Amino acid sequence: MSNINRLFVYFICLVSALGGLLFGYDWVVIGGAKPFYEIYFGITGNPGLQGLAMSIALVGCLVGASAAGILADRIGRRALLIVAAAIFLISAWATGAADGFTTFLIARLAGGVAIGIASGLSPMYIAEVAPAEWRGRLVALNQLTIVIGILSAQIANMFIADEVASGLTPEALAGSWNVAMGWRHMFWGAAYPAAAFLILALFIPESPRWLIMTGRTAKATKVLTTIGGPEFAQESERSITSALDSEKSRGGLSLLFSRPFRKVLILGVVIAVFQQWCGTNVIFNYAQEIFSAAGYELGDLFFQIVVTGITNLVFTIVAMYTVDRLGRRALMLLGAGGLGGIYLILGACYLLHVTGPVMVGLVVLAIACYAMSLGPVTWVLLSEIFPDKVRGVAMGVATFALWAGSASLTFSFPYLNSFFGAGLTFWTYSAICFAALSFLIRRCPETRGRSLEQIRERLIG
Repeated sequence: MSNINRLFVYFICLVSALGGLLFGYDWVVIGGAKPFYEIYFGITGNPGLQGLAMSIALVGCLVGASAAGILADRIGRRALLIVAAAIFLISAWATGAADGFTTFLIARLAGGVAIGIASGLSPMYIAEVAPAEWRGRLVALNQLTIVIGILSAQIANMFIADEVASGLTPEALAGSWNVAMGWRHMFWGAAYPAAAFLILALFIPESPRWLIMTGRTAKATKVLTTIGGPEFAQESERSITSALDSEKSRGGLSLLFSRPFRKVLILGVVIAVFQQWCGTNVIFNYAQEIFSAAGYELGDLFFQIVVTGITNLVFTIVAMYTVDRLGRRALMLLGAGGLGGIYLILGACYLLHVTGPVMVGLVVLAIACYAMSLGPVTWVLLSEIFPDKVRGVAMGVATFALWAGSASLTFSFPYLNSFFGAGLTFWTYSAICFAALSFLIRRCPETRGRSLEQIRERLIG
């Protein structure tokens, strides 16, 4: 691997991963803006409109994920990354500038479309340009930028919303700068990385695998030579071409759902949905309810949220160093089993009315376990397990499933929490984690150090 152009590889992967940063920021920022835009738009006492404002981006995610796979195969990975960056930029500006609730919803819907596109496309692009020995950590780079985006949104929300923690009365809050302008600046914060993403994406190459798939071999050779030199380019071209020749000539959904590929699709969909239904993401989406049940007041809320964000970031960095050493399978099993055990204890503590630092410690431990396993490794596996011919559409299907899982998790938690209480709700997530552990033991492959062609041979034959 001495001939690999490290600077070039890290540059194009980091630029692609900016989609993950925007995904993380846009996904979380609305939680901090929620108390203020609800007052501004006059929807505080309307649960239906409140829920619509919080969930409309998830609808956009499903639309974006559905379209991403087909568009990535038709117009290319690079072109679609540029489209996603442009949508992020427009959405960030329009959301913050919205003076009417309808305009706000349309802007949030557009932002969700960009998230849906970037969430699957960025790791797929990285997997297709990264050398096999580095692929795990480079795809995990996308998850790192996601959690940096999450933490950035949490910190921005904390500082902009700081006066809320000082105990403003409802009347004072309604007339505050936060309600008039503060929430706008929270959303506008995404415009700066979106602009950088849009500009830098113009300077990255197209995926060489897509170029070979579409008959642009000369351009693919140039990209591969820049990545690793003439020998690397020749070997990579031969391997990719051989894999494509051994697959059926027609790609798309018909091939994806055919018998040889069906079991890989099921594996990908289960992994994608489990990443959401393991339950950790409710901690980010419903932090107020979770920490309130643990005995914390509103004044401590934003600080506790930032603590979870810092934990998420630190252990995602740990994952980047372990994913190519311990392997994908080991980390997925660790995540499923570890979270199952933590949720058992956390649920028991809620049922026994334990409060204070012990509860924060368990929540932080759950986030740490997730951040070094299921969070990043899911994206690594999804980017690796699908063959070239169907990778674009398969990533679209898997990402659609992931966002469907996210939507159902987001909608179901308030009902589970209201009906069962926090204790039994976390025991439900524990049961899901142990069921997934059983599935992963039987079906999850080890892909560490293998080329995408070797992985295809093992899974498809």
